Amino acid sequence: MDKEKIKLSGFNNLTKVLSFNLYDFCITLDDEQKGRYVSYIHDKYNASKITEISKEIVKRIDANILSVSAQDYDPVGASAMVLMSDVKGGGNPIPSTQVSMHLDKSHITVHTYPDAADPDGICSFRVDIDISTCGEIIPLDSINYLFEAFECDVVYIDYVVRGYTRLADGRKIYNDHHFNSILDFIKPEIKRNYTFLSDINMPQDNTWQTKMMIKELGPENYLLNPEDISHPDVQNKMKLLREEMKEVYHMIH
Repeated sequence: MDKEKIKLSGFNNLTKVLSFNLYDFCITLDDEQKGRYVSYIHDKYNASKITEISKEIVKRIDANILSVSAQDYDPVGASAMVLMSDVKGGGNPIPSTQVSMHLDKSHITVHTYPDAADPDGICSFRVDIDISTCGEIIPLDSINYLFEAFECDVVYIDYVVRGYTRLADGRKIYNDHHFNSILDFIKPEIKRNYTFLSDINMPQDNTWQTKMMIKELGPENYLLNPEDISHPDVQNKMKLLREEMKEVYHMIH
């Protein structure tokens, strides 16, 4: 990373967008555990909890909060489909939590999506976090905290810079911070936990993407009840869980 300061003229319409999309997986052995999983996710990542996470992100990128809006949705209510999305045509309700945060340098949005509908009992929890900033703030500075705040089995990270700013002599530039890869911002001890790493860097287009999948771990990391580790279905469900991770990582159907 180039740490050298660039002298700007004061005009700056650069927009920097970090999209952090993560999946966390869990094994459930029956419908009762599926219900417990949804309740567990709600307790751990309800609107209040992810609002606190969002406030910490704001601190990490040196921004200021103007206003906060947050809403919990009933995980079994039909109104859970009425979200800030273009989902149409019916289907099962999607349990979700949403937080929007307005900053004086743009905004943060967080959406959560627990899924306990898999017939094999492989539950998942997806979080979409978008940090959109303008000016000199660099949202990539929050990336290590995001790994710490959530359990990340599969991660998609996209970073895009658009617009331009002007140097002190009036010339336009289309990025005021230069780096090789999103991985440059991630601590080595975090990267060591992941086995699949895909890194796409298009600095000529001010576009970057990194995908990561966690190394294989034991079933104790995915069971709701540690005492279920000797259950006869656990090993087969671990295979299904790993297949699910690979499917999500590669986006295959």
